Amino acid sequence: MPGIRQMLRPTDWAGLAFFLLAAQFVTVITLAASAAPGYDLAGGAISDLGVIAETALLFNAALLLVGLLNLFGAYYAYRLERGRLLFGICGIASIGAIGAGLMPLSTGGWHGIFALLAFVFFNLEVIGQAMRTDLAALRWTGLVLATVGLVHVVLMAIGDAGNPLFFGPIGHGGVERLIVYPPMLWLMVYGGFRLGRPIPTA
Repeated sequence: MPGIRQMLRPTDWAGLAFFLLAAQFVTVITLAASAAPGYDLAGGAISDLGVIAETALLFNAALLLVGLLNLFGAYYAYRLERGRLLFGICGIASIGAIGAGLMPLSTGGWHGIFALLAFVFFNLEVIGQAMRTDLAALRWTGLVLATVGLVHVVLMAIGDAGNPLFFGPIGHGGVERLIVYPPMLWLMVYGGFRLGRPIPTA
């Protein structure tokens, strides 16, 4: 009887990795925000969950898993499609997630740099993945969601620079979630899509 490795094709491994990285991270953010004492959903940063004692280990481990699974999925996708630019974008997004997990908010500037890499490059990754799919609905959904994410990166930067009015009624926490949730939700759907796709012949 064949093992799991023989039963799953490269496209399946890629799909599984993309689905799992997004599903586990969205779940952890939601649970950790509920479990963290005194956590301010609107006023706080998502990364606050990485320095609150009750949630730090869970949140930072989830970030590391995001980066590692993204590299894993990108590697198997690259084996099939040879998209070097997209593989590089995925690599930078993964470095951002791993770095932010290893250097939580309490470490200062380095966390901010890694988090910004993750914010920008996961949304660029969605654009790259979306442009390579032949399913129009998935492609256009990816482009719209990634655009939402990137627009909110700009709004967050302006707000953090001393203009909190750009956060609007949802606050810093809401703006940050509109950076993170769109690419994560799309990657969940995309992962399931890849799991059902045939192996490309070209």
